[in-house]
Amino acid sequence: MKHILTPLILAAAFTALPAIADEADVLDPAIKAQAEALMAAGLKDDVGLEFTESLTTEIGPRLAGSDAEWRARQWAMIKLKDLNFQQAYIEDFNIPYWERVTETASVTGANPQKLAITALGGSKSTAKGGVEAEVVRFTSLADLKAAPADSLTGKIAFIDERMVRAQDGSGYGYAVAKRGGCAQAAADRGAVACLIRSAGTDSHRMPHTGGMTREGALGALPAAALAAPDADQLARLLERGPVNVKLNIQVKTADSAASGNVIAEVEGSSLKDEIVLIGCHLDSWDLGTGAIDDAAGCGIVVAAANLIQQLPGKPKRTIRVVLYGSEEVGLFGGKAYGEAHADQLDKHVLIAESDFGAGRIWRLTTGFGEGAMAYAKAMQDLVAPLGVVPGDNSSKGDSDVSVLGNMGVPAISADQDGTDYFDLHHTPDDTFDKIDPEAFRQNVAVYAALTYVAAETGWDFRKAAAPAIEDQ
Repeated sequence: MKHILTPLILAAAFTALPAIADEADVLDPAIKAQAEALMAAGLKDDVGLEFTESLTTEIGPRLAGSDAEWRARQWAMIKLKDLNFQQAYIEDFNIPYWERVTETASVTGANPQKLAITALGGSKSTAKGGVEAEVVRFTSLADLKAAPADSLTGKIAFIDERMVRAQDGSGYGYAVAKRGGCAQAAADRGAVACLIRSAGTDSHRMPHTGGMTREGALGALPAAALAAPDADQLARLLERGPVNVKLNIQVKTADSAASGNVIAEVEGSSLKDEIVLIGCHLDSWDLGTGAIDDAAGCGIVVAAANLIQQLPGKPKRTIRVVLYGSEEVGLFGGKAYGEAHADQLDKHVLIAESDFGAGRIWRLTTGFGEGAMAYAKAMQDLVAPLGVVPGDNSSKGDSDVSVLGNMGVPAISADQDGTDYFDLHHTPDDTFDKIDPEAFRQNVAVYAALTYVAAETGWDFRKAAAPAIEDQ
């Protein structure tokens, strides 16, 4: 469905917003008014929701390097052209390929029972028919690494560490370390497999998958995540005495599989060689339909750019929307983009990525030069009426775009409320019905306003602080 944003609608949308306190004088009043109008329009726009619904319904899960991810790229090209993006293309790259085939686990012996698990991305296969071994419990990855060499010979390591729920998702970084490192640490001590408590905050029998540290397609051992209640059950059984678990994981791999980044542009005018990049990732894990991670992010940034491209006249700078491929298995899309555009880094003036679900944006964090902090304040003040509070100036951008952020490209992070995000993350429950449409539209509104300001003002977000004046 075509959504046209006429100047008349813009004017009406502007009057619909509540009164906003004056920002720093650095933001031109006409640009501010247009950004406010875009915010109001975003709060009513359904292009992003329709994009997300279509992707999760017609394509479904989009495992990196799979046929489904290929179909998603072709689907995206059609959708972007239907939305009248004049520049839309694919940049191809290859990745090592991994796919789950079989994953089962059960307690054997006196208390036989099934356990709800999912293989971790990069897990090796067990022997055909599985492997059975005694389980040794550890409270953390550090606890496992402190175990003596050869102390786990012929055994299964089990890291039973809970993730802390937090609005900013800060519990994830600590919890996910065990997912990445368990297999190698266990292998170094002679183990035959590794189990972890899922890196998630729910209490459902829905295990959370995710990538593990690996070379090429495979990590060091067969490895799986237990659903939280099953981790509890295994811990209780271990309190009663030794426990054996039979684990059967079978996977398929390939040294190389096709992936790619889908790119669309709103062409700029007087500064069209300068790029404001907003991104998401098109791939997902294979258990759910990848709605919150990250079809929603793609819907948000596409809808934001679509609102801007419907304005009369082009923005000064080019707005580039990147739907990255193969983020979940190691930021392959972000790395491929960085390599392909290494000679254009100085032309990338600002980057942002939506990859934390579809909860309301509650904080705006920047990563600007010290001389550009007035611009940060103006942008933070602009979106404050939407419930967004100022963050600090530490942003390197999220997920794929952090590759550019770590190369010195200025970034913003529009931080979404992640209080419940890790109840669903990388589980079969990551489906379209979990998206709150009102919160989703607030995301579109924020991204549209900030992207427009970055493209239209011509601000230098790398601007260094003025040199100190020495006393004479």
